[in-house]
Parts: sequence; structure tokens; C-alpha cells
Amino acid sequence: MKKALIVWGGWDGHEPQQVAGIFSDVLKQEQFEVEVSDTLEAFADAEKLKGLDLIIPVWTMGRIEQQLVDNVSAAVQSGVGLAGCHGGMCDAFRENVDWQFMTGGNWVAHPGNDGTEYVVNIKQSSSPLVEGMKDFTVKSEQYYLHVDPAVEVLATTRFPISDGPHAANGAVDMPVAWTKRWGIGRVYYNSLGHVANIVDMPEVKEMMRRGFLWTAEGKENAARQGLEAGAAYTGMADNQL
Repeated sequence: MKKALIVWGGWDGHEPQQVAGIFSDVLKQEQFEVEVSDTLEAFADAEKLKGLDLIIPVWTMGRIEQQLVDNVSAAVQSGVGLAGCHGGMCDAFRENVDWQFMTGGNWVAHPGNDGTEYVVNIKQSSSPLVEGMKDFTVKSEQYYLHVDPAVEVLATTRFPISDGPHAANGAVDMPVAWTKRWGIGRVYYNSLGHVANIVDMPEVKEMMRRGFLWTAEGKENAARQGLEAGAAYTGMADNQL
């Protein structure tokens, strides 16, 4: 059985415990052995993390010790998958640029706040993660993100819908879901999932399910290709206050 660790906490408004429960159910249906923790100390055992297949953070607006970030980063660089959604992954630790470098982006705004109705446009790409999926509408927060240009974008949404200073720049397509590589590990992110009922939407849950499975195959994929992890990148000395 593949092993997954879900770590939830941070801001309660994102319903992290409920979201973690949905993710746990999805993984158990896929025959994963799942550990769920409500403390960041779950990232303290570096060797244990490297023995996993998948790490899922569900933790918004927190502070984290640098060693814990280094442990997660080293695990992913060694082939462990990293996957998550909304603020639980890309607004987890605003002050830690190493976390942002690894995940591929960071939240900066949601013009219109919760209840904004917008379309998620599935993007044709080389990835099988969105194969056969169609565009869909969601009524929730529409995330505006600062995004790593190295990511492979799987879905986008069009800004602006709600007015604001960003509207002066004209129409832009903002990534909603993407993949990237971190060492020989795989990373998946989806900006949807403000609260549990959005995560539980069939389209969103299916996107997350596919993302979990894809990232958890990182170790096997690396072994097939004969890839080996190099020395772990330990980040920037001035990465947070």
C-alpha cells in the first residue's frame, strides 16, 4: 500500500479538518494507508517523511520552523509527492519563500471574496491529469496568485470578474491548477477548495484524486527512469523573518 500523510490546521475558516477528512476518504478508496495529523510536528521526522509516497498539507496562514520545511522539501526532492489545494498549500506559510519555491505559487488576493461565480477552463496539456474533463462553473473565492513560470498549467480562470485595481491591466488567464517538479518529486496544486463543500464538488474532487495519484507515483517513475536524488536543496538563509 502507498502511504500518505495529511497535516491539517491553521485558519479554521477554510474548514481544514473537514477537508482533510474528504482527502483521507479519497485516498482510502484508492487503497492508500493514510495518517492524518493536526500538528506541524508531523513533519519533524525527516526519514519517516522520505518513506512516504505522498504529503498533503491542509494548513492556511501559519508559521513554521525552517527545519520542518527543510524536511518536507528533502522528502519531495527524494521522490515523495506533494499535493494540496487553495490556501491549505499555497497560502500556508506566507513568510517562508522556500515553501513557495517548492509549491510553485502563493496567494495574493481574491477579488470579490467568497461567492464570486467564475468559470474554470480546462487547459490542453501534455498531462493526463485533466484528460476528458470539461470546463465548469464554481461559486467561491477566485484566487489571484503569483505563480512560478516553471509550472505546467492544467486549468485557468479569467480575470477580472470583480472590479478592483487589477482590472486596469485588462483580461488575464490565471492558473487554477498546475504541476511542477521538485528534485525527482512531483508537485500538484489546485486553487479551488475554499471550504469543504467546494472540495466535495465532483469536478474538484476528481481533479484532486488525479493529482494525488499522479504525485504519489513520483518514486516509481524516478526508479523506472533511473533517476536519483542529488544533495537536498536547503533553501535561502534569509527566507523568513
